[in-house]
Order: sequence, then structure tokens, then C-alpha cells
Amino acid sequence: MTATVDTPTEPATPSRQPSRRWIGFGIANLVIVLVLAVASWYLLADPTTSPWSFYPLPFNAALFWAILFVVFIGFNCEFAGFDRLPQPAKGLAIMVATAVFAVVVTWLLANGLGSLYPDFAADREGGLGYFAGALFVLFGFGTWVMVVLNWQHWPWTSLGMKQPLVGLCEIAFVAVPTLALYFVFGLPSVSLSATDPLMTVDTVLGWFYCVVVVVILTGQTLDNWPWRLFGGGGKTALAATIGNFAVGTGLYFVALPVVKALVGSDAVAELGGVVHQFPAQLGVCWAFWMIFWANAFGNKPTGFSDGVNLAIRALFTFALAVVTFLFYYRFAAEHILHEPAVVDGLHGNALGFVDWAVLWTLFYVVGFQSLGLGKFKPAEG
Repeated sequence: MTATVDTPTEPATPSRQPSRRWIGFGIANLVIVLVLAVASWYLLADPTTSPWSFYPLPFNAALFWAILFVVFIGFNCEFAGFDRLPQPAKGLAIMVATAVFAVVVTWLLANGLGSLYPDFAADREGGLGYFAGALFVLFGFGTWVMVVLNWQHWPWTSLGMKQPLVGLCEIAFVAVPTLALYFVFGLPSVSLSATDPLMTVDTVLGWFYCVVVVVILTGQTLDNWPWRLFGGGGKTALAATIGNFAVGTGLYFVALPVVKALVGSDAVAELGGVVHQFPAQLGVCWAFWMIFWANAFGNKPTGFSDGVNLAIRALFTFALAVVTFLFYYRFAAEHILHEPAVVDGLHGNALGFVDWAVLWTLFYVVGFQSLGLGKFKPAEG
């Protein structure tokens, strides 16, 4: 007879399989953000359902200032003061403060400054007075976001400063180069008195939004690669500043033929010079997905090698951007959002609704911290 030995049973251990809860959590956030964005669009901006005539301006102008304000309080100041409030008071305070800031600044520029300088006047044909003031925000999206994502609050944190002083210093000091960019490239392209601007307004939009895309791509999606390789501090800040402008400029020249292929030759012919802003239209779709992916989907993947993680994030969010661009211009802008045609077969302006979705992402996912979805949120780490 052969003796048998009882093998001790190993204690149960948690599954080593990676959790997939982040997928459901991200999708739930996406559904809520889109419902909030579309419902509020119908109320405030939709050309056929809104009781007001805000579309496209001054709605888009206030929208741009709203996003910049969230950058100020959320990115630069890291919600200092707001973070003391419990939910939902924190989210509501962020929304109310943002709305007040956006409306007040838009009104003051158009009706205050506009009474002195006709470039900004509210009654300028086509709402261009509102647009002239809001064009400043385009450059702010690049500069004030860069000092957070790429510079990582240098040099203020290295000087021992704490929030909100860090953010206030960033806002104040970075205003100088932002204004310089606006006065050199932005305002001349829309000014009534400028005779020979460096770029047309369409080229300014297309080019600088590509710089903004690179700031978000490198700083958030790629975890500040490759600028982090320069050693941190001032070296990384300098490399990021030069690199973002150089790569962003290159991206503009790459994106231009891509968007021409996406919209088709007939549309390109009808658009004429306006096609030069379409890298920004594709860029805002990519910016939305990079921001949403980082905040709602945890910037996955994180479990592969560094290079594989970064490559998958970049390629996947870009693929989503292309799909979003085509769906928006070929279907959603006309049939869901009721926006007018740009040319035959294309409707809307992605810098409007897609930025509106970005703002609601910042409100709900970041400001309200995905309120109501806590039990679906994946465990940290």
C-alpha cells in the first residue's frame, strides 16, 4: 500500500488578474459628460432649440474663457480653497465661479474695451469683436498649461512656495509671454487696422492649436516625455518650451494634409484658406480624448514597459480623435447639434462643441470627481 500525504491547502489570495473596472468607470463618465454637454448645448447654444441667440458668438468666447479659468484654478492653483469644500459643494462652487468669470470677462471685453477699441466691439460684424478678445485664450491654453504639465510648477516650487501662491505667480508671470504671443500673432490677424499680419487668423488657429496639442500630448499622455530626460528644473522647462513650439509647428504641417484627406478634395476647394484652421479642429478632438483618457480612464495602459504604455496611449487617443472628427463633421454637428453647414457635407465648428465637452469633463470628472460613480471607481494602484 502506498502512503498518501495530505497536501496543505494554500490560503486564498486575491486574483492576480488585472481589474477591468477602469473600463466601465471611464465609459460611465463618458456617457454622463456627453449627456450633460448635449443637454446644456440644447439650452444655451443650439441654433434651433435654445431660446437665446448665443451661437456661435458670444457662446464660444465665454466657453474659451471658462476653460482658461478652470486652468487657472485647477491646473495652476490646484483648486486651492475649493478643495476644502465637500462634494457636491466643491463642484458647484467651481461651476459657479467659472460661469461668473467667463460671462463677466466676455462682457467687459466686448462692451467695455470694445467701446474704446472697435476690434473688440460687441456689435462688430459676425461677432468678431467677441472672437478678438477670446483669441487671447488660445495662447493661454499653451503657456499656462505648459508651466504645469511640462515645467511642473518650476521655478516656484523649487523656491519653497506653496499653493495658492505657486499658481498666482504662474498666472502673473506667464501672462507676459502670453500677451506677447497674442499681440504678435493673434490680434493682428483679426484687427480692423492691421494691414499685413504675420499670419491669417486661420493659420494662427491651426498652428498654435497644434502647439497646444503637443503640450498636452507630451505633458500628460506621455508623462512629460521626452522633456523629463533633460534633468528637471530649468533644463526641462527650457527643453519643453523650445520643443513644444518646434514639434507643434511640425505637427501643423503634418496635420494639414491629414485633415485635407479626411474632409475630401471638394470640401478643401470650397474651404479655401479656411482649411488652414482645420488642424485645430482635429487637434481639439485629440485634446478632448487625451484629457478625458487621463482623468476618466486612468491614462491606461500602465502595466507595460514605459515605451509601450506611452505609444499605445498616443496612438489610441489619436485614433479616437480621427473617429470623433469624422463623426462630428459628417453627422453629429448637423443631425444632433443642429449647426449650420460650413461647406457641402460638413457642418459645425469643433472648437465649439468639442471644447464644450472638454469643459464638462473638467466640471464633472475633475471638479465633481465623478460624483455618483464612487462604487464603480477602480482601486488606486
